[in-house]
Amino acid sequence: MELSKIWLSSPHMGGSEQRYIKEAFDSNWVAPLGPNVDAYESDLSCYLGEDCYVGALSSGTAALHLGLILLGVQPGDEVICQSMTFSASANPIMYLGAIPIFIDSEPDTWNICPNALEQAIQDRIKKGKKPKAIIAVHLYGMPFKVDEIRSIANRYEIPILEDSAEALGSEYKGQKCGTFGDIGVLSFNGNKIITTSGGGAIVTKSKAQKEKALFYATQSRDAAPHYQHSEIGYNYRMSNICAGIGRGQMEVLNQHVALRRAMHDFYVSLFQPIEGVFVFSEPSSNYFSNHWLTAITIDASVTNGVSRETLRLAFEKANIESRPLWKPMHLQPVFENYPYYGETVAQHLFDRGLCLPSGSNITSGEKERIKNVITECF
Repeated sequence: MELSKIWLSSPHMGGSEQRYIKEAFDSNWVAPLGPNVDAYESDLSCYLGEDCYVGALSSGTAALHLGLILLGVQPGDEVICQSMTFSASANPIMYLGAIPIFIDSEPDTWNICPNALEQAIQDRIKKGKKPKAIIAVHLYGMPFKVDEIRSIANRYEIPILEDSAEALGSEYKGQKCGTFGDIGVLSFNGNKIITTSGGGAIVTKSKAQKEKALFYATQSRDAAPHYQHSEIGYNYRMSNICAGIGRGQMEVLNQHVALRRAMHDFYVSLFQPIEGVFVFSEPSSNYFSNHWLTAITIDASVTNGVSRETLRLAFEKANIESRPLWKPMHLQPVFENYPYYGETVAQHLFDRGLCLPSGSNITSGEKERIKNVITECF
């Protein structure tokens, strides 16, 4: 009999979600907008801290798209983007007819490299095209080098669109991720640390900015008794049903963060005696990662030929999902002809890196199965 699948990161319900969904059905609030949406936005705003205005949307990608619009990105503008990320970070640049400029990672946090970032900005300015925005990502829940990136952004007066899709619950120097950018982005996709089945949010610094984002997200409908539109709009609002799921998930967010971090500790302990394997961890006490996904790199020259692919295929044979790191955007066929600044850090991470099963609902029996595969493989 085939063993049940162990997923990389599966949804984990907390128990209250159905109560909020039932309230939506009982009141017939099943369309976008409604009490659950308002309450979910309020819960998120309170969680992130002061001066945060949260708008619930249909996806994190929608939030990135609207964030770029709010920052004034136009066709032909250049937007700097971290290369090692999911394609949703870069795709909205193309939606607007803008030009992505990709930046290498640094080895401490695997995120956007400050040195390559400044080199890119200076070079683009010399070429007569100052970048309009910087998309910086907290990869796998690990905060990027906030102080360095913010310092560079301020020096050249370029706003930051903070892609915190993977980092709800992570912190840098005690401050929540999602609050460092001029605009922030969250995701509640089914594989995230909490989910609304699908969904996302935009995080702004002012109520006016949030209202403008939500205006665009509801088809840019003007204040008129008839349907009137003076600007292009989008169907990007979150439904009251999905927001009900989110309200229940917020009640267990801290628990989910603790469980993901415990999975990370499980892997640290498991790989500690194995030379040539590095478990992606915080570089200092300034960083607090939710460890949405625990990732490793494997140096096959040290592990007697055991590589990323060796372990991935062993997991696959045991019906356990694992996955290579995000393939950098500058190596993707759709983006390979756009400018790239940096060296080969992102490429080397991709070549050697593997994401491991990290869900907050992985059982002790499933941990034992994972351990057995790793032990046998090495």
